[in-house]
Amino acid sequence: MGSVPETFGDLLRRWRRSRNLSQLELALRAGVSARHVSFVETGRTVPSSAMVLLLAEHLAVPLGDRNRLLVAAGHAPAFRHSAGEEPSFGRVRDALSRILRAHEPFPAAAVDRRWNIVLANSGLAVFLDGVAEELLRPPVNMMRLGLHPRGLAARIRNLDEVRAHLLPRLARQADNSGDPELAALHAEMVSYGSDAPAPAPDPADIALTIRLDHAGAELRLLSTVTTFGAAFGVALDDIAVEAYLPADDETARMFRIAGEDAAGAGPSGWSSL
Repeated sequence: MGSVPETFGDLLRRWRRSRNLSQLELALRAGVSARHVSFVETGRTVPSSAMVLLLAEHLAVPLGDRNRLLVAAGHAPAFRHSAGEEPSFGRVRDALSRILRAHEPFPAAAVDRRWNIVLANSGLAVFLDGVAEELLRPPVNMMRLGLHPRGLAARIRNLDEVRAHLLPRLARQADNSGDPELAALHAEMVSYGSDAPAPAPDPADIALTIRLDHAGAELRLLSTVTTFGAAFGVALDDIAVEAYLPADDETARMFRIAGEDAAGAGPSGWSSL
């Protein structure tokens, strides 16, 4: 027998609980009564599309999942799914390319919600030395590239610290989205580690520092993430820019030398946006 599809109330309840909110807290945020939220969750009231979007906004639900909420409530999706449906997406891609190029000679990549690289600049080549060929077949997954034993992990000197930073973030993404592919990715990444306790983060650190072996030297890179708060389409809402900046002058110098050698190289697309 097949599984019973989740109702709108089921989905809303799961999102509310994932945000650690009671029905009353959600109602106060959305400016509606707790009784109305209760009736919506139990199926006694069918919400309008406007109410679905209002509740989803206050639960910070990703655009793709807002479409699923709308459909479950009997309404049409409100957000475009693919880049090809958006007349202006060519300009979005150009803007992403400009952002990535602006980070050169330092590494940067645009990744989707499942950590697949959709666009990268020439600086990311420093991460690819010695990486197993199968990890470079499209779609290249940034999380797998970093933590797989045959990937970048073999060159990361503070791997336990990097894992302690990335794995909880990936776990939160999987829990918040309910995406089985993210859950599977998290389980895979956990399997590559040891049972040793993770090091406690230094409260003085403002960003993750990655210590990377490269060409007989150590590169020290600060990891940063940029997301797009004004996204109106599902494709762009799912994209983040992972950028890496030098944490010391010597690392900056080495990248600038490498950048001069590779002058003229532009962003590279491993898969299509």
